[in-house]
Amino acid sequence: MDIQDLVRAQHSHFRTGATLPLSARRAALEALGRAIQDRERDISAALAADLNKSPAESYMCEIGMTLSELSYVKKRLGRWARDRRVPTPLSQFPAKSFTVCDPYGVVLIMSPWNYPFLLTMEPLIGAIAAGNCCVVKPSAYSPAASAVIREILTQCFPPEYVAVVEGGRAENQALLDQKFDYIFFTGSVAVGKEVMAKAAVHLTPVTLELGGKSPCVVDKSARLDLAAKRLVFGKLLNCGQTCVAPDYVLIDKEVKEPFIASLKKWMAAMYGSDPLDNRGYVHMINRKHFDRVMGLIDREKVVYGGRGDPDSLKIQPTILDDVSPEDPVMQEEIFGPVLPILTYSHLDEAVDFINSRPHPLALYLFSEDKAVQERFLRQVSFGGGCINDTIIHLATSRLPFGGVGDSGMGGYHGKHSFETFSRRKGVVKKSTRLDVPLRYAPYTEKTEKLLRFFLK
Repeated sequence: MDIQDLVRAQHSHFRTGATLPLSARRAALEALGRAIQDRERDISAALAADLNKSPAESYMCEIGMTLSELSYVKKRLGRWARDRRVPTPLSQFPAKSFTVCDPYGVVLIMSPWNYPFLLTMEPLIGAIAAGNCCVVKPSAYSPAASAVIREILTQCFPPEYVAVVEGGRAENQALLDQKFDYIFFTGSVAVGKEVMAKAAVHLTPVTLELGGKSPCVVDKSARLDLAAKRLVFGKLLNCGQTCVAPDYVLIDKEVKEPFIASLKKWMAAMYGSDPLDNRGYVHMINRKHFDRVMGLIDREKVVYGGRGDPDSLKIQPTILDDVSPEDPVMQEEIFGPVLPILTYSHLDEAVDFINSRPHPLALYLFSEDKAVQERFLRQVSFGGGCINDTIIHLATSRLPFGGVGDSGMGGYHGKHSFETFSRRKGVVKKSTRLDVPLRYAPYTEKTEKLLRFFLK
């Protein structure tokens, strides 16, 4: 079945209403959950093949989080999907007003290679829960994960309900030329712009989960050693190939030196004196990205790490000191284990620096000062983030996850996923027992007075 026929078949299937009953949605989610649990070893092996992820990291960051999201959504689906009563204006008496939750129809989900399983399955869970049909397009850069995703979804669903399209740019373009009812894209800013332009042709709504340079601000009140430990965790998870990885540090210059010392200590403690020899250390996805990240390392500014092995595609955790905003490493999202350090003298400088750049997907602040915390929450725009930690804000189904401005639009996780893939239509159900003549012509002076009384 070619792509055009596939999309047409999904539209036809959606129009049958087969995806709408809550019982069908729950059954689909349960089938997906069983298949993921049955194929856990295969998923873990695929992630190891594509990225050298260890079984523990694969479960913590992909498989386990997917199962947790699935469980959360299944338990609450009935509550989310209910019709909601709203008050009816006196001018419309007698009537009942309510909203009805509708799926969009046929959804395209385009997922990236860095967390290929999680970032395919989490939006898919929301799309199925909302009652949609789905075409899933995994990244060609993670072929082993793509293959196991295809096997799992083929086992669980007929292609007219949920289908996987594999391939590269040609398949991406062919999919984007079709008329979908919703597009959910996770990836780079550049490709996100292409997706949005293609969607505009059909007036298709989109969610764009993009990236950008997410700052980590450390003020002089921070617990420096703990901040360094939590920053190293967030930065080196998946070897920095995380859309919400701390991209650079903005630190009060008075505490820079002890903070860098703690960074070095925790990098060695977590990954060894030379992570290139650590079998569980994640590698770059391919040679292209390895070369790009290595090209961002200024040898004169390296104070820790700096080496890479092109054969294993591994890059040492690397700290760059005395970095300026004009350096190449500050011109693009790093997406690797390289951490630039910039300093500020006054907090105003840090706030202005971040606000003068594209809005980041995430922001991390280490500070014990409540006034400082409040200032960043209220005065700085970012997709989401943490105070005194990194990364973990995306690991809850109760918080929305998404960007703002250049880092994306829309959000998902838990109820927010359900709401992303559905829309509420407003309905007034009017009684036929009584028909108030106020709204009908001809309009008199008395009519106008009554209108002014009710509509104020």
